[in-house]
Amino acid sequence: MTAPVAPEQGAAVWLRTCIEEFAGSVENTLNNGTGEPAWARPLVGFSRGDDLLYQQFKRDIGPFYWTPQDAFANAFPSPHAGAEELTVISWVLPQTDRTKADSRKEKSYPSERWARSRKYGDDFNVKLRDHIVTVLAAAGYRAVAPVNHPLWERKDCQRYGLASVWSERHAAYVAGLGTFGLCDGLITAVGKAMRCGSVVARIRIPPSDRPYTNHHAYCLFFSNGTCGVCMKRCPAGAITRAGHDKKKCEAYEDSTTTPYVQSRFGIQAYGCGLCQTGVPCESRIPPHGKGA
Repeated sequence: MTAPVAPEQGAAVWLRTCIEEFAGSVENTLNNGTGEPAWARPLVGFSRGDDLLYQQFKRDIGPFYWTPQDAFANAFPSPHAGAEELTVISWVLPQTDRTKADSRKEKSYPSERWARSRKYGDDFNVKLRDHIVTVLAAAGYRAVAPVNHPLWERKDCQRYGLASVWSERHAAYVAGLGTFGLCDGLITAVGKAMRCGSVVARIRIPPSDRPYTNHHAYCLFFSNGTCGVCMKRCPAGAITRAGHDKKKCEAYEDSTTTPYVQSRFGIQAYGCGLCQTGVPCESRIPPHGKGA
């Protein structure tokens, strides 16, 4: 384990190193018998617990949505922690080049590597969250991984349909790691083919730079009316100019991709991911005006 350091001595660097080192361990695996990792090198960002965007999410998504303070209080109801005392540690786990290449070829179903990343890559993300909580606790800082907490659950949102009490993509957006696309995926510096993770801790770390003010800034469809390739890539017809139909997407996963993955690869996993590959934002923030 990396030696703990005080916040003023570089907590951001310390935690980024902890995340990168764990991503370089044998825990990061597709479990395909070759030692191949599920994820490439992660991106890491930080946001303040009292960032006003978190309160905006709660107003916009619903009263059930957790702010960082809500999430922290679920694990540590006493003593009370002020929102200004908290930091949200966010990361992006990019799909590997091999996984993206496999997925790019598919038209209706996830590739085996993609299915494995959805199962074993997500298992790794659970372990990574717990690892960062443990590392922080060893250094004297209380922390919680909201998505790993027993109270985390999915909800029906009147305005947006399927939602949850804590969104790691939204936390990554606040931390300056990316903006949302037409399909609701987060477009980051390493693209949209990725998964997010997060931990809320009672530690003060300067927030990362957030180089945008518009939550759709990196999406070519919203920024200049071009692209829309994710609409063509969706086998369920769940992505249109009106946006992402979450229920249609989930129904396709339940009825089609989940049974396919189980029968073809012997993996109990859901997901599709075709809208995240074969698109201009697959592995980068697309140059303005280059999508078609």
